[in-house]
Amino acid sequence: MHRVLLALLICVLPALTLANTAGPIRDKTAFLSFVQGKELRIGLYNLSLKVTPDGKITGSALGWGISGNWVWQDGYFCRDMDWSGYAIPFNCQLVEAMDASRLRFTSDKGQGQSASFRLR
Repeated sequence: MHRVLLALLICVLPALTLANTAGPIRDKTAFLSFVQGKELRIGLYNLSLKVTPDGKITGSALGWGISGNWVWQDGYFCRDMDWSGYAIPFNCQLVEAMDASRLRFTSDKGQGQSASFRLR
């Protein structure tokens, strides 16, 4: 009996954990729990970003520095950035947890282009 219970827990708990982490993130605290102390990465572009609780964004892409600021506004991640002198204008983005180690950001409050980041 114990083995059956253990087998069920091993099979069911990971699925429940994934179900709880997948989907839109509408709360700043939940968002910070994903990104705090981690890098957001897209390997193809050698893109690496850190998003800090104090509203700062730092990182690099293709060897050039990125800096910026962010706020949480009406359930969206809103940011502006500078990529080595190229201004990336303010935009509010829908953030979705794809699983416990990946986030997708979709511009224009979920109506625009999206980018998926791996958390490290």
